[in-house]
Amino acid sequence: MYIIPAIDILDGKVVRLREGDYNQKTEYDVSIAEMIEKYRSNGTDFIHIIDLNGAKGDFSNQKSLFEIIKKTEMKVQYGGGIRTIEQVTNLLDAGIHRVIVGTQAITNPDFLQELSEAFAKKDNYANKIVIAIDVLDEVIKYSGWMESSPIKLMDYVDKCLALGFFRFLCTDISKDGKLGGAAVELYKKLLEHSPMIKLIASGGVSSMDDIHELAKYPIRSVVVGKAIYEDRITIEEIKDWNLKMLSSI
Repeated sequence: MYIIPAIDILDGKVVRLREGDYNQKTEYDVSIAEMIEKYRSNGTDFIHIIDLNGAKGDFSNQKSLFEIIKKTEMKVQYGGGIRTIEQVTNLLDAGIHRVIVGTQAITNPDFLQELSEAFAKKDNYANKIVIAIDVLDEVIKYSGWMESSPIKLMDYVDKCLALGFFRFLCTDISKDGKLGGAAVELYKKLLEHSPMIKLIASGGVSSMDDIHELAKYPIRSVVVGKAIYEDRITIEEIKDWNLKMLSSI
């Protein structure tokens, strides 16, 4: 299980939200470029970037953000407002390692089918699509976590798997930004239902103890944000952990 450091962007600033609430944000006195360089210079080779404005349909961050991303050699997992197949294709063709799709996949019943068909003949592209499942009390949320979907969580996972998408980023919103521990029980339910999924955990990680707890289960990776900014987990600890995981393959 790999640790992927996170950078969330809102109004051009590095932030963390609490329970996905845009009114409960913590801003950090560091620029996007500085944070990316901090990770890179400490040996990080994979980062998770979310455009929180984009998640609400505001793409004012995108141009400047992409200029910064283009300059890094690190692999980037990117999400926030991805609404069209053209966007997905352009991002992957531009070198983004993985693209996260969320709202459109939930609100447009045909989107995943069309995405599956579009990438059927492109080598390894399905492996580069991450399906976001953001949940609160096992209810799927979307549009920056402001709207609720009637689709049942496990039914949605089954639909995605049937279309060839198997990498999921699961965030328990009740845990996010609170440093109160990860949603282990939720992840266990998902893995018991669909053992074949490549699960990325997100939300609530507060210390390396939480990382060790998650590593007991077949979770592929975990996104960590606030614990880094609040000095609960150091970049050096992440580097050492990831090197250990690499050496154990």
